[in-house]
Amino acid sequence: MSLVSVHNEWDPVEEIIVGSALHAQFPTDDIGFKIIEKVDSARSEKFKTGIFPEKIVDETEEDIAIFVQTLEALKIKVRRPTPISYKEKIRTLDWETEHYFCYCPRDVLLALGNLIIETPNLLRYRYFETFSYKDILSSYMKSGSKWVAAPKPRLTDKVYVENEKLSLANLEPIFDAANILRAGRDLFFLISDSGNELGLEWLQTFLGDEYRVHPCRDLYSGVHIDSTIALLRPGLALVNPARVTDKNLPELLKKWDIIEAPEMADYSYSDLPTLSSVWLGMNLLMLSPTLAVVDKHQTKLIKQLEKNGIDTIPLQLRHGRTLGGGFHCITLDVRRKGSLEDYF
Repeated sequence: MSLVSVHNEWDPVEEIIVGSALHAQFPTDDIGFKIIEKVDSARSEKFKTGIFPEKIVDETEEDIAIFVQTLEALKIKVRRPTPISYKEKIRTLDWETEHYFCYCPRDVLLALGNLIIETPNLLRYRYFETFSYKDILSSYMKSGSKWVAAPKPRLTDKVYVENEKLSLANLEPIFDAANILRAGRDLFFLISDSGNELGLEWLQTFLGDEYRVHPCRDLYSGVHIDSTIALLRPGLALVNPARVTDKNLPELLKKWDIIEAPEMADYSYSDLPTLSSVWLGMNLLMLSPTLAVVDKHQTKLIKQLEKNGIDTIPLQLRHGRTLGGGFHCITLDVRRKGSLEDYF
């Protein structure tokens, strides 16, 4: 039986991949990093090319270890990647760059039904990131899961556009898996700096008539959707009020009850520049329709969720904003109880 079986963001989790902060580094020579992350010359000075401070990596691994123990205590199967330390720059025929690290499987892998897709990511330094997951992916394939890689984009300089509404040109299919939210037969696809129109077109064409891929345009021009909208259970969604209004809320979600996220608690555990905004605080992970893992600092959000019948497990990722990922980002739920349904 396929070990990969997941249809939405809320059914009870049975198996999950959790990323790692080992070998974390800033790839500041990368043109994509500079343009997508809006790293100007002043901010660039604050980013030090090379490995992150040992303290940040160690404390993040401590936080992840507690997170993993919590999941395992709930009888959830946890798998971890094999972090790779690239001693030299990675190269293709067109460019070279430093490697990133395997902290956010949510970005590079899309699990849907019994299928897992290596996505055509927008950043050069993540070109070979899925290598850290190859053993896991092979195991899933042997169980009967389908494993496919989307066409690798060339990512030439022309892909990255400065001083435009979107920094990602529509020259080839490109998207991070974290641009997508799953709701049964309906998928929400954020058109942004990390997912373009051709990426949506490729995904819809590949998936065929079984799924409907809905573009979310003029919602958030930054990167991923999971600090803008969270699907909590059928009929209930959490939205970022700084980005989502009645006008740009996806049409299908206008049929659901909407919770506006409260002001996020802003905190920092290091002097390094952040890769994520304060809205990473709403980057929660639903373990079931009535249970969520939430940043423990976000007490207002926790109270709001509890008022809506969702219990919470407050945990921390002290350097989540520095490394660019919260609990939804650093995980990939590959198996949840439940079946493919039409919620709309």
